[in-house]
Amino acid sequence: MKPTTVALAFGAISDIRRSRADLLVENALLHQQLIVLHRQVKRPKLTNGDRIRLVLLARCSIFWHQALHIIQPDTLLRWHRDLFGLYWRYISNRMKKKQRIALETIQIIRRLIQENTLWGAERIRGELLKLGISLSKRTIQKYIRLVRKSPSFTQNWATFFRNHMGDIWVCDFTVAYDWLFRPIYIFVIMELKKRRIIHVGVTDSPADEWTAQQLREATPCGEHPKYLIRDRDKKYGPQFSALAIHSGIGVIKTPFRTPKTNAFCERFMGSLKRECLDHSLVLHQRHLKRLVSEYRVYFNEERPHQGIQQRIPNRYDGLPINESGVIRSILFLGGLHHGYSRVSSPLQANFPGG
Repeated sequence: MKPTTVALAFGAISDIRRSRADLLVENALLHQQLIVLHRQVKRPKLTNGDRIRLVLLARCSIFWHQALHIIQPDTLLRWHRDLFGLYWRYISNRMKKKQRIALETIQIIRRLIQENTLWGAERIRGELLKLGISLSKRTIQKYIRLVRKSPSFTQNWATFFRNHMGDIWVCDFTVAYDWLFRPIYIFVIMELKKRRIIHVGVTDSPADEWTAQQLREATPCGEHPKYLIRDRDKKYGPQFSALAIHSGIGVIKTPFRTPKTNAFCERFMGSLKRECLDHSLVLHQRHLKRLVSEYRVYFNEERPHQGIQQRIPNRYDGLPINESGVIRSILFLGGLHHGYSRVSSPLQANFPGG
């Protein structure tokens, strides 16, 4: 719409009262908008440089809203807010780069959080000060949220295992099939701390009486754990529970549909199948018993385990290691696996063993 003569007159009178600086800014705003309009015939497109220049020019005059014709004042204000956000994002990134925490310090913070589930940010901050590390409470809280997935301080399964690992045995069943596809059940009892296989049993009919007998054979002369973790399989019947109570064993049942709560025994079953049974054709129950028993010897006597820092279950506390001598190889499971040790005589090295 073209301006009328009256509007032009009133505009001229109002311009008389304005300062020279305001008029220069208004002229600059109008000039910038004309540049945009002359750029193309259709709807004008503003670049980021156009937006920044318009925002900076509008900041220099209180009459900036009167000089805008191709955009709305609200649009200019939105551009200003966006520019303000970009500015503070740049400032924040610079501060983060200047205050970056050393990787060693982060590892110490994570260790304190993981090993002390009952400690809060202030308690951890105090412990860090003892080590000569000064951090804010807010920084420690950030790493607590990253490490502890749940804000609850209740004891979980991992904490329970760490606190009572020396007193826990675990047991479980798995199934294998002979060459006629008949199921044969394998029962395993494991000492959790050393990953030592205490007992293995093989049967084609795992009734309650048979399972109780396996527990009796695994605990001779009163040797028993404080806790025994098992699942809710019906193979553990009244006789098994009564024997455990009479022996002073606290039976802990895993929750429903949570195999991870008995993950150590589940992992052994997987290793047994991958490293032994998958490479053999099971003929009958006695054959499977022999395979599992020989694998148990290899597992306890020769196989290092990642979960116990590459130690061997039956040599958990360590034995003197010979750094010199001839290397001897011992065969297990017909040469499927080998055990290696050093001996002083070459004749001993030639003896296959196993």
